[in-house]
Amino acid sequence: MNIPQELKYTKDHEWVKIEGDIATVGVTHFAQSELGDIVYVEVETVGETLDREEVFGTVEAVKTVSDLFLPLSGEILEFNDSLEGTPEKVNSDPYGEGWMVKIRISDENEISDLLSAEEYKEVIGG
Repeated sequence: MNIPQELKYTKDHEWVKIEGDIATVGVTHFAQSELGDIVYVEVETVGETLDREEVFGTVEAVKTVSDLFLPLSGEILEFNDSLEGTPEKVNSDPYGEGWMVKIRISDENEISDLLSAEEYKEVIGG
């Protein structure tokens, strides 16, 4: 199971890459493997400011539709538009080309609530 050490994680199986006050968010390798083949990613919250754990979008797989929960409070700055035409990037490269949104973090204190790679391994039974 691929769990990059430099990223932070949530119990909702999302990863967070923090660069200054900008966070890039996607779903983990574990999440995409559980979901199966992803056929659609919808994010209609660009430009909105949401609280941590609010739904910012959905991901649709062949078998199911799952909500995407914001790991940190902030403004949704950007959606990875390439996922509209090739949502399978979430399956093939969840930590790279398959990123979902970039947010401007509004409460840096929330970062300490995110999980380390080791803590996330425990969540998924690794």
